Amino acid sequence: MIVAALVLLASPLGAKGYVAIPAGTYQVGKADRLDTPVRKVTLKAFEIAVYETTNREFKQFVDAAHYVTDAERLHNAMVFAPPLKEFTWLQDKTANWRYPNGKKRGGIEKLMDHPVTSISYRDALAYCTWAGVRLPTLDEWEVACRAGTTTDTFFGDDLTKIGKYANVWHGRDHLRADTSDGYMTTAPVGSFAPSPNGLYDMYGNVFEFCSGHLKSDKSDRTVHARGGSWWCSLNSCCFFNSIDIGKVDMRASFSNQGFRVARDVKSR
Repeated sequence: MIVAALVLLASPLGAKGYVAIPAGTYQVGKADRLDTPVRKVTLKAFEIAVYETTNREFKQFVDAAHYVTDAERLHNAMVFAPPLKEFTWLQDKTANWRYPNGKKRGGIEKLMDHPVTSISYRDALAYCTWAGVRLPTLDEWEVACRAGTTTDTFFGDDLTKIGKYANVWHGRDHLRADTSDGYMTTAPVGSFAPSPNGLYDMYGNVFEFCSGHLKSDKSDRTVHARGGSWWCSLNSCCFFNSIDIGKVDMRASFSNQGFRVARDVKSR
């Protein structure tokens, strides 16, 4: 039950726009999830970006701040190129946000409106500091994603409808490239249908870093992301829903990992 009604308005603030989430108490979680059981959370008003942060926006940050990402320093980015067995990724020393799938697979020149990937949680925080924004908390992301619904996704519990709303992997496994929805990896932000409150790519495209920790975390280096990615399928990592929360090391960089920003209402 939603205690406070959502008043979700497209904000005129910012070029790409934000959706306003009012202060209130909201229900989040699901009964069978240990990390995110059903509970009520009280949030202050905040705004969350309509789109995931793009390569174009991240480039503006890097150019202005002369920032060097973790993958560029550590050469530890993980990429995916079929055929590979389920949950198998390749470490590519040449991969970073400029070459999200490694140099031999091309740069971002034609991907400026795609979400930035192959960046770490630390990199996302650095962008937020520069841009005067922040990552959404785990609870904020879920409340924004649910858009007042209580089902597994904002379009109900029937995941066969996911293709209308999200860039995900439709193949049975990852042995063959899947371009059945037009994209094997990332898609330009906003390519699929939005949520009822006007947010795009909340499921699929890239996992989105969120701030906050879970009780089950065993290390302060563990960070979290939500919403699934282009790699996630019904058979592997079906995290394209409002509930599940992924885990990763704060210095790790993957080609299906990005972020969306948020900001406090009173901070502007």
